Amino acid sequence: MTSRTGRLLIRILIIDADEKTRAELARYLETRGFYVSGYHDLATASAVIEDNMPDVIFADLMPPQIESLADQLDEAESPTPIVAFSATESSKQVVDALRAGASDFVLKPFAKDKKSLSDVIRKLLDRVRLSRLNQLYRQELEDANRDLRDGIAELRADQRAGRKVQMRMLPEKEQFTGGLYVDHLIKPSLYLSGDFLDYFPLSEDKTLVYIADVSGHGASSAFVTVLLKNLSNRLQRNLRRGSTDDILYPDRFLQRINSELLDTGLGKHVTMFVGIISLSERKLRYSVGAHFPMPVLSFEGGETAFLEGSGLPIGLFENPEWEVYDVALDKPFHLILFSDGILEVIQQKSLDEKEQRLLELVSGGRHTVASLNEALKLDEITELPDDIGIVTVTDTVKVSDNTSLK
Repeated sequence: MTSRTGRLLIRILIIDADEKTRAELARYLETRGFYVSGYHDLATASAVIEDNMPDVIFADLMPPQIESLADQLDEAESPTPIVAFSATESSKQVVDALRAGASDFVLKPFAKDKKSLSDVIRKLLDRVRLSRLNQLYRQELEDANRDLRDGIAELRADQRAGRKVQMRMLPEKEQFTGGLYVDHLIKPSLYLSGDFLDYFPLSEDKTLVYIADVSGHGASSAFVTVLLKNLSNRLQRNLRRGSTDDILYPDRFLQRINSELLDTGLGKHVTMFVGIISLSERKLRYSVGAHFPMPVLSFEGGETAFLEGSGLPIGLFENPEWEVYDVALDKPFHLILFSDGILEVIQQKSLDEKEQRLLELVSGGRHTVASLNEALKLDEITELPDDIGIVTVTDTVKVSDNTSLK
């Protein structure tokens, strides 16, 4: 049933031992569009209340009974107001009824003061309407929160699965390839990393190593790392088949990545360093796609410095060109590649000081992933400000015992 006054289905329960008064109030309320039920005592009404909670209760009860009724409503977590009514004109009884839990008080007989009764009903309408709106908003909020929790749980599950896939794309740790000992570390700031790295032999003599930092974070950035892995695998297969040798040339490798990244339309770009080490020629040949910081090259018993070079980022321009740099490796060496997240965890303030700290670590003998991890206390940082990637390359000519690498 719908109330003509408030366009709400409002159920009113009357408790009064006087059948005549109960019927009079019921008729008055029903003419105003309310659904009314009446009972002669609290015990009978209480049994009904548990099964069908009313919106308003009119009750001619003593204060202890009103308190008992209010307790029942509280236990049911119901906002139903109680309107006490009585023929008494004792102010003490009115106060006692309100203290017992009644929200309002009306004097009997109602015919003498219909204006007061109308005012009470008007206030009750406003209260019930507000209560209904609050219940509706609460339900909508609970539904939205449940959907949000379900969505977050699904997203986390997807991210965990994506992270497993991404971690499986990385090369094996502590790998001997082409006369080199290569190791790496990836620490994502989120579930999925925008940093990526790889190294693999191109021949018995040549090894390619690269590190890349995709712009942004999250799934779209992680997708680009899948593209990098897929492309490098295809170029390796092409080399074995003799169809293309792009992977033998650092600049052409970057050009292929640039072309494929533009084709995706993801709006992502990559900074990248790619180098090819030939131990027979004792040479490092590399190209730079706006990567920073530059790798550190350390010669045994000699100089430790950042490699030189610059170049455009990958994935922004249609036909860019990258310069190829050559560095002689005429002494046993260590080559260490970092993503820019490493600079975020170095305590020094200025960029120059941060770079100097990296050089000090490497020149001081921190050539391995384990030693750099320990020196920078990366395992103690619970929330990284950015992804961190490290690749360490060691010339095994100087190594007589593998244990010296640990």
